[in-house]
Amino acid sequence: MPGAKPHVMVLPFPAQGHVTPLMELSHRLVDHGFEVTFVCTELIHALLMDALRKNTDDGVDALDGIHLVSIPDGMADGDDRRDLCKFVDGVFRRVPCYLEKLIKETEASGAASVKWLVADVNMWFCFPIAKNLGVRVAGIWPGAASGLGMSFRITQMIEDGFIDDKGMKDPSFCT
Repeated sequence: MPGAKPHVMVLPFPAQGHVTPLMELSHRLVDHGFEVTFVCTELIHALLMDALRKNTDDGVDALDGIHLVSIPDGMADGDDRRDLCKFVDGVFRRVPCYLEKLIKETEASGAASVKWLVADVNMWFCFPIAKNLGVRVAGIWPGAASGLGMSFRITQMIEDGFIDDKGMKDPSFCT
């Protein structure tokens, strides 16, 4: 499609502290001429739509060119999404399949092809799916730089005995 805007899919980890920074990034991408599809789980989608309805007349203006799309999170109806282990497992097992289907459906619809997946690094398990479909990947760390830096040092902290392999502090380390 000559003259079409480059199409970027943005995929946050489904939690507020991850969604908000990636939504801000999405607005900046639109400001720079990108078409943005913001992909979130159904629960996050519903929360976003509710917030948009409460804070704007129709919600459309607040999105400013960002297309919201929802996908299932892999949890069954009635499952407790506050059970972090179960929630992360559901997201890990199911979201890559839904993302693959969404990218293929976008391509088949005649819309601008997805050129980039800009995703939270916590959604790393979706990167191979995008790459296999010819979509470039950019990982975003939405948290504080100190958290990222510390995560790079976990192996060293275990080797030094500061924490054990479960991330617990060794009380004898400080004595």
